[in-house]
Amino acid sequence: MNWYDDIACFFAGMFLANVVPHFVHGISGDRFPTPFARPRGKGLSSPTLNVVWALLNLVVGYVLFRVGRVLSGGDSALGLFFAGIAVISTMLSVRFAKKQDK
Repeated sequence: MNWYDDIACFFAGMFLANVVPHFVHGISGDRFPTPFARPRGKGLSSPTLNVVWALLNLVVGYVLFRVGRVLSGGDSALGLFFAGIAVISTMLSVRFAKKQDK
């Protein structure tokens, strides 16, 4: 594997994990933060925008998954893919926990 395959595997995990909260909130009809909210990172976006953002993340994640050859790249590719999932999941859980405390 090349270094850029490693990066693609990692970011595939990040993008695909980010699909879940936006898609779930969107199809549930709940408002949830997206990068397009006002104020950025603190405001809430519409359910429709969350679904669109989730679908965009899904497409980007899928492309990176294929480019990074996650399935055929061996254990290191899968490890990087799951590391991307772990990193974004942990970061977002901390960020949204702080948001709930305010």
